[in-house]
Amino acid sequence: MSVTIDITGLPDERLLFTPSPLGELTAMLDVLAEPAHHPALHGWASSTAATIPPELSERLLEADFLWRSSRADFLVPGLPGATLAAELDAVDRMDDELYVAAALASTCGSARPARRAPSPLTDPVANERARELALARGPRQAAFADRLLADPPAVRALVRRMLEDCESAFFADAWQRVLPALAADARRKADLLARRGPAEALAAVSPSVALDQSADGRRRIVIDKLQDNATSGTEGGGVTLIPTAFGRPHLVVVYTPGWRPVLQYPVAEAGIPEPVSLALVQQRLEALAHPVRLRLARTMARGAHTTGELASAWQLSAPEVSRHLTVLRKAGLLITQRRGRYMLYQLDLSGSARLGSDFLEALLR
Repeated sequence: MSVTIDITGLPDERLLFTPSPLGELTAMLDVLAEPAHHPALHGWASSTAATIPPELSERLLEADFLWRSSRADFLVPGLPGATLAAELDAVDRMDDELYVAAALASTCGSARPARRAPSPLTDPVANERARELALARGPRQAAFADRLLADPPAVRALVRRMLEDCESAFFADAWQRVLPALAADARRKADLLARRGPAEALAAVSPSVALDQSADGRRRIVIDKLQDNATSGTEGGGVTLIPTAFGRPHLVVVYTPGWRPVLQYPVAEAGIPEPVSLALVQQRLEALAHPVRLRLARTMARGAHTTGELASAWQLSAPEVSRHLTVLRKAGLLITQRRGRYMLYQLDLSGSARLGSDFLEALLR
């Protein structure tokens, strides 16, 4: 399953790498709403939550469906500004129908419509559906959705003030701390794009992002996601890629028709292993699910062994052991070393130990 962005005919320079204050604030709000999704940020989440004024905490809880299970598209800007105020000004210029539809959209389904959906403000069926989705998320969200549908300008003003209050409560300090690293990452990716092309630049973003180039000249950005959806980067004038320090492990993609496609990706951090794709996690789980390979893995976890030693230990033929080792090696679970004319195989303990966290990260991405 994947989200694809068609960039056929789009000049490489239309792939824009840049930080976004609003995008980063939204990532922080997701950390505060779902700290279990961000184990590396437990300390920050706990200390920050303790300093937020109770009245602001209540308002964030009421509106958290804007960034919790799904992300309102306007919170991940297609054309980021230099400041949070500039990006909020751009949101204010949106019409009510577009704002409300984005605020109440759900990404739980496997597909979004191929064109702009009817507005909940004018279409009775869309209105009822939006209310049902909000009610399923709890009475606070249902009440907030009812207010938004009844009086969009008033609620929009409340949301803006809430985000501005977040800036003074915790965002300004955190943003100044992470901005240099985000700007540096964006420059590195842009330089890689200019020197080596989009394939390498996109590969550097995440193992779950790739450039698919067909023989007929079509080019698509393919992102490993829970949804099967497609959009176009040419219609929006390009694609924006936003680095985030608080977004790991999520890859947030804006792909609704009519919006400029955006990908918010976590920057690499020292001491934290690079994420792996869901396909590789599945390959590793399947490799270890076979009882013979599991026995071989347990043996190799204790030290390096030759094919002959493994065959003798488990009463297997050498060709049979070789076939199982090939599966484990392709899954990235083996370390090999040559000793004279012998090849020794050992289980990669670090890669194996990460299966638990990799599985969770892949599901959350």
